[in-house]
Amino acid sequence: MESLRMFVNGQAMSGGSLNDALAGARFLGPAETAPRYRFYSVRDEFPGLSPVPGGGHAVPGELYEVTYEILRERLLPGEPPELELGVIELSDGSGSLCMRMRAEAISAPGVTDISEAGGWRAHLGRSVR
Repeated sequence: MESLRMFVNGQAMSGGSLNDALAGARFLGPAETAPRYRFYSVRDEFPGLSPVPGGGHAVPGELYEVTYEILRERLLPGEPPELELGVIELSDGSGSLCMRMRAEAISAPGVTDISEAGGWRAHLGRSVR
């Protein structure tokens, strides 16, 4: 069965509320993006990456080997409208699929740049009071 790599950086990571969508996928390990992205929180509900020409950060996450069926039937249907499927660059120079922010969503109400937080889990830890 044909498979591809999927980088996740939010609730689909291990222990997250959406990780069950990756049931049957093979966990390849922790990973991080190349330092070419800004990282956003959308209403503190989920994160999103956006490529930038300069001033980017590396974003931590996890890498999975998924089938097209897992992607089509379980991952994509649960994604919010602010995100779209794209290809990103990882820190080792290789590419991976990933959900990215739609350009028009970046300026929407409730979107905050959390690029310097150190990832989604670190951001959530800081925002818990």
